[in-house]
Amino acid sequence: MTFLQLLLIAVVQGITEFLPISSSGHLILIPHLTNFPDQGPMIDVAVHVGSLLAIIIYFWRDVLGLAKGGFASIGIGKEPEQKRLFWWVVVGTIPAVAVGLFLKLGGYLESFRITDLVAVNLIVYGLLLGAADRWGKQTKSYEDVTWRDALLVGLAQAMALIPGTSRSGSTMTMARILGYKRVEAARFSFLLAIPAVAGAGLLAALDLAEASAQMQTDALIAGALTFVAAFLTMAFLMNFLKKASMLVFVVYRVAMGIALLAFF
Repeated sequence: MTFLQLLLIAVVQGITEFLPISSSGHLILIPHLTNFPDQGPMIDVAVHVGSLLAIIIYFWRDVLGLAKGGFASIGIGKEPEQKRLFWWVVVGTIPAVAVGLFLKLGGYLESFRITDLVAVNLIVYGLLLGAADRWGKQTKSYEDVTWRDALLVGLAQAMALIPGTSRSGSTMTMARILGYKRVEAARFSFLLAIPAVAGAGLLAALDLAEASAQMQTDALIAGALTFVAAFLTMAFLMNFLKKASMLVFVVYRVAMGIALLAFF
C-alpha cells in the first residue's frame, strides 16, 4: 500500500474510533469511495491498536488504577475500589471477547464488510444514540459502575463488532440509557475498549507474524499514524462533551447512512 493510503486509513480511524460514528464502517467505505484496494481486516486491527495506545496514554491515571486493581485481585496491594472497578471492566469485556472469537473462528467477519449493512446500522444506531442522549439521565459517574451496568455496556460493545454500529457509539448509548453523564459515558466506553481491542490486537499479531515483510511494515506505519490522530480526537471529544450533546453525531450518522444507501 502507498503512504497516502496508509495516511488516509490512519486519519479516518483516528477520528472515527472515538467519535460515535463507527470507525469500522468508515474503514470499509474507503476502497468504495477511492481508487485504493481494500486494506483488509489485518490493517483494520493494526489501526485499532494504534487507537488503543492513545487510550492508554490519555487515560493513564485510570489505566494505572485498573492495574492496581488487577494486582489487588491476586493479593498484591490493597485497593478495594480499584479492585471492584477492575473486575467490572473484566465483566464488561467478556461479551465482546466471546462474540469476537465466535465470528473470527467461524469466518464471519468478512461477510459483514457490506456497504448496505454499514449504512443501515449508521442510521438505526444513530437514532438510538440520539434518543438515549436526549432522554437519559445524567446522574452516574465511572466510579458508580456496577456489575449489571458493566455487563449491559459490555453486551452493547459486542454488538459493535458489526460494522456501522460503532463501538464507542453503542457503549455510550447504553451508558446514557443507564444514566451516566456524557463525559463519564465516554470515559467508561474508552476504558472498556482496552482489553477488547488488546485481545483483537493479539490475534492480529499472530496473523501478522506470518504475513509478508511489507504487510508488517504497512501495519506498523498505519498504527503509528493512527495513534497521533486518535489522541488528538480523544482530547477534542472529552472537552466537547462537557458542553454539548451528541446531536451532531446523530445527524452525521443518519445523513451518512441515507447518502450511502442512495449512492450504492
